[in-house]
Amino acid sequence: MPTTWVVRPGIDDSQLLEAADLLDPAGQYAVRSSANVEDGTVASYAGQFGSELDVPAGKVLAAVRRVRQSAGSERVAAYRDRLNVANSIDVTVMVQPMVTPVVSGVAFSRNPITGLNEVVVEAVAGRGDRLVGEGVTPERWINHWGSWLERADTELLPEDVLNRLAADTRRIATDYGSPVDLEWVWDGAELWWVQLRPITGLDEIAIYSNRISREVMPGIIKPLVWSVNVPMVNRAWVDLFTEAIGPNDIRPEDLARAFAYRSYFNMGAIGDIFELLGMPRDSLELLLGLPAGSEQPSFKPTGKTMRLLPRMLRVAAGKAGYGKEVPRELGSLRQAYSKFYSADLSARSDSALLSDIAALSQLGVRSAYANIVTPLLANLYNTLLRKQLVKAGLDPEIVDIGGSEELADVNPNMHLEELRNATSQLTSPELAAARRDGPAALPEPVRSRFEEFIDRFGHLSASGNDFSVAPWRETPEAVLAMALDHSALHGDTVRLDWSEAEARLGALARPLVRALRRRTQQFVAHRENVSFTYTYGYGLFRRYFLEIGRRLVERGLLAETADVMFLYFEEVRAALLGLSAEELPAELVDARKAEIEAVRDVAMPDVIYGDDFVPAPVDIASGALSGIPTSRGHHRGTVRVVAATSDFAKVEAGDVIAIPYSDVGWTPLFARAGAVVAAAGGMLSHSSIVAREYRIPCVVSVAGAMQLPDGATVTVDGYSGSVVVDEAR
Repeated sequence: MPTTWVVRPGIDDSQLLEAADLLDPAGQYAVRSSANVEDGTVASYAGQFGSELDVPAGKVLAAVRRVRQSAGSERVAAYRDRLNVANSIDVTVMVQPMVTPVVSGVAFSRNPITGLNEVVVEAVAGRGDRLVGEGVTPERWINHWGSWLERADTELLPEDVLNRLAADTRRIATDYGSPVDLEWVWDGAELWWVQLRPITGLDEIAIYSNRISREVMPGIIKPLVWSVNVPMVNRAWVDLFTEAIGPNDIRPEDLARAFAYRSYFNMGAIGDIFELLGMPRDSLELLLGLPAGSEQPSFKPTGKTMRLLPRMLRVAAGKAGYGKEVPRELGSLRQAYSKFYSADLSARSDSALLSDIAALSQLGVRSAYANIVTPLLANLYNTLLRKQLVKAGLDPEIVDIGGSEELADVNPNMHLEELRNATSQLTSPELAAARRDGPAALPEPVRSRFEEFIDRFGHLSASGNDFSVAPWRETPEAVLAMALDHSALHGDTVRLDWSEAEARLGALARPLVRALRRRTQQFVAHRENVSFTYTYGYGLFRRYFLEIGRRLVERGLLAETADVMFLYFEEVRAALLGLSAEELPAELVDARKAEIEAVRDVAMPDVIYGDDFVPAPVDIASGALSGIPTSRGHHRGTVRVVAATSDFAKVEAGDVIAIPYSDVGWTPLFARAGAVVAAAGGMLSHSSIVAREYRIPCVVSVAGAMQLPDGATVTVDGYSGSVVVDEAR
């Protein structure tokens, strides 16, 4: 910082004259205000007080007086009235030698817009007042954890000066103890810091991400589904966190928020959890998918972490034996769910229906907990196994670890293949009748086989996390068409037999890899069984809410039974019990249907800053879309837009399927696909997992996937995430 004289309030003219002797008669000076009310948390008074540059030494005293007197200006009075502040003003004045700047600018130790831990630098050639007085657009750089994410087009500043700006800004913020906004000048040789002020309002920046939520709640979520899912599933997450950290104030409803009827996790709430665990709050930026850097925050155990360590070790040790708990928990859940499945809902009172829904929600928390922990452990063991295979020089993508036979009871593909074989024996007239009239036209024993299939898999649907979607049990004709057209697996599925892979392992590594393989097989089987049970139990909500919808239609409150899905649960409860409401249920339904339709095709970002997000429409006119690549490979083929199970029949072997997202109910479709383009999802979504197993390229979270022109030729790049539509159709 340049040598600075500080003229405090109360200094009289005689003292000012004495101080003036310290100035260089030939020098030029900056005379700036530093009032007690400037840069506060409520009011900044930015630009309200006087500030003069290039002041000759002989005129500094007059400039000091003018800066002091500016506190009584009409402009300051109007500013105070507008903000309704009444604190007294004491103006300190700073006098500094003018530095002749080659470049001037500002630096923020945190992004003032997003609150992210990154240094933002803005600069202009010459004096910094050009930024305000002349409205010059500055050059801009952003440094995130030691790496430059954004760079200016021009070379106003040498690389070493830029790096020093970033490093010094972080150091000053650390010394100051809070995020800072700095002004600086560079004279071509030296970097001078000329002003510091705190950045206020960062705690008010809300950040939301769909990187986690798109795995478990993809696509548009109707109001009733949202108001049941969020308390239930997030309660399971809170229970898991509580096991690790003990009692806390985390509320399930604070973990997620809907934007344009899509689910986003509240990263502020996740940051609170990180801090409770003794982890750096900034490390949640890794969950946002932001690029890593050489100076990214590392986890260093704190006193809080050490206090929690015994508890977390106990939890980890308990989860090591979780494989034995899963079968018992699934048996208990299935028994509890059976009474809700067999209940005669038409005979239940309104209050009894609501009581049953509350009981189902409690079971749902248990089921959701298993549906969270089991996949986490399956992924953990699978990751450890893959690392060992890579270390042995094997490609984990092609090694067949086996165990698929354990999934026969919950994987519909094998049973669809059996149905397909049975229907292949039908005569042409019998086959035509079945396609025309549905399952009832099937001859025995094929019809019995079909009914057995529906009994086992009828609770599956296009989305196991959305009970507003009709399950297979309600669409038997579409399921029959799926069975009649079931194809053998399409795509390169060549695998390396486990015995051959094991033979390539070293003697020391073999016992560990075998153990990891057993654990992986066990938890992959558990994962699928848990998902199967969770979907079964979760689907029971549909029975209850459709019964409530039927009653509301009878009472003239709704036009259609399924309209109940467009009300939030408390609105459903109020309507069913006849409680007063500001708006009629039918009016709410109409308004929300219109809202959902208006945002159906909007582009949704990975990260949303603030609570006032405005969705923008997707533009696919350019002929190219992009998303997250989750299964490698390239494929060019005809795109088929598949919105529901009823669209399965139009997909032929090798087609590119464009889907909103997928669940186990979509698995048969993947056997025909040459590539997958999904509007939602992530690395661990069903679409990604199955595509990797089938070795076909997959790109998820593609804005505009469902607006691809049906029948067009597209090229899918499972490495870069691009989806290119041919110009010629």
